[in-house]
Amino acid sequence: MGRISTLVLIGFGAFFIALAPLLKFWAADQVISAPANQFAIYKLEAKQAQYFSLQDLKVLTGDLDIIITTRGDVKEATGDRVVWDEATVVNDVTNSRPLIDMSERRSAFDRYTGVGVNCCNSSIEKAQVTLEGQIYKFPFGVEKKTYKVFNSTAQKAFDATFVREDNVNGLPVYVFEQTVPPTKTETRSAPANVLGITGETGDVQVDRWYDGKTTFWVEPTTGSPVRQEQQRHEVLKTQDGVERSAAFIATAKMTDETVAGLVNDAETGLNTINLLRNTIPLVLLVVGVVFVVAGVILGRRRPGAAG
Repeated sequence: MGRISTLVLIGFGAFFIALAPLLKFWAADQVISAPANQFAIYKLEAKQAQYFSLQDLKVLTGDLDIIITTRGDVKEATGDRVVWDEATVVNDVTNSRPLIDMSERRSAFDRYTGVGVNCCNSSIEKAQVTLEGQIYKFPFGVEKKTYKVFNSTAQKAFDATFVREDNVNGLPVYVFEQTVPPTKTETRSAPANVLGITGETGDVQVDRWYDGKTTFWVEPTTGSPVRQEQQRHEVLKTQDGVERSAAFIATAKMTDETVAGLVNDAETGLNTINLLRNTIPLVLLVVGVVFVVAGVILGRRRPGAAG
């Protein structure tokens, strides 16, 4: 009976010792990931933005509320992949113009690395799109380097470069900046007189050009963005390359409430990772060593030695 107890103690001890590094170096990243059943609402504000109002047929200036809703498509999720649908609504608060812009997007990406996956009808405005780069999150263990991040307006990934360390609501973060060069995103017809073109009647062809800068504040352990700022510059140009009108010019920033929620989520993930990578492995290692030592001591005891 004593021999069996010895083997059991040593066996359990060896198991706990082997489990500790497995949990520390592998399991933590597998447990913390982008959820398949995602549901979140993010709010941004853009003060003194300019946009071409289709209702007024002129450029208006006003403060904008931007609401972004993301929902996970659980049926399309697999072990490594999640699929999120996103809807964005823009309201002009100053001029009482609701729904001045609406857009939708469907993205599939690796739930651990955040890299885009081309499947599951990924699209922007229901038109198929090829995804590349980071989509909603950065990878675990973010480094101070350049990452490709997908820009949904230009429908292409561009470099997001590490620029500095910072903190958001007391949470240490890495800051990345992405600059998108002028990119033609759309061609449509518009009345010549609305664009101030003299000597022309009827409609003319105009191209919509976009360039912008996006700043990401990212918690490096989890790869979770906790704050974002978008400088967006869109104009309308006629086929001769002449700029005729502003289309959408704004700097959109996440509200304090949205940032606080994202920081709280990142802190929860960070605490869970620390628990799985450090606290629990250390406890398992200590318990395993105690069991092994106890088993060895029990095995060395001679019958009757205690009496």
